Amino acid sequence: MQSNLLPPAVRGFFMPDKIVMSAEDIRRTLARIAHEIIEHNKTVDDLVLVGMHTRGVPLAKRLAARIENFEEATIPVGALDISLYRDDLTLLNRQPLIQRTDIPVSIDGKSIVLVDDVLYTGRSIRAAMDALIDLGRPQSIQLAVLIDRGHREMPIRADYVGKNMPSSRDEDIQVQLKETDGIDQVTITNMANNRTQK
Repeated sequence: MQSNLLPPAVRGFFMPDKIVMSAEDIRRTLARIAHEIIEHNKTVDDLVLVGMHTRGVPLAKRLAARIENFEEATIPVGALDISLYRDDLTLLNRQPLIQRTDIPVSIDGKSIVLVDDVLYTGRSIRAAMDALIDLGRPQSIQLAVLIDRGHREMPIRADYVGKNMPSSRDEDIQVQLKETDGIDQVTITNMANNRTQK
């Protein structure tokens, strides 16, 4: 009997997820990023962390908790929805899911650290900056991401990167967090159907 030598993707199956970051990897990475944020900013007094929905929000909260442990200072944390600022909004066939933007302090004159899970094309970050500018005039906007997968379409670079993960456009990188998915891990899948521009 002749065996089927075609790879799974050709036979119509998806390659299984490969775990590229474990829960411990994520924990150590966030601790490192928190230290880098402290080192980069002369003071944390004017620091505000703003997480982008969905997984940027719990990441921002975790980073703030680590900074607070290191510096014994309370760091405000906000949540930002960019749905109405996306440049592909008119191309979407469905109503965008609007989530709550909640930033507990004025961002005027503050050093904002924007937090997201995956940096991809840069379009979501551009939309997030537009949304922030509509809320006030920060002194600076910095960017922290857990994963940078490349393929930039905008001149945007992260100030703090957990892991650089070069990938093809046929690969799907998924960040899973306990707060949203019940588990902490980062996986990469070949031939993914769903590609969300970041």
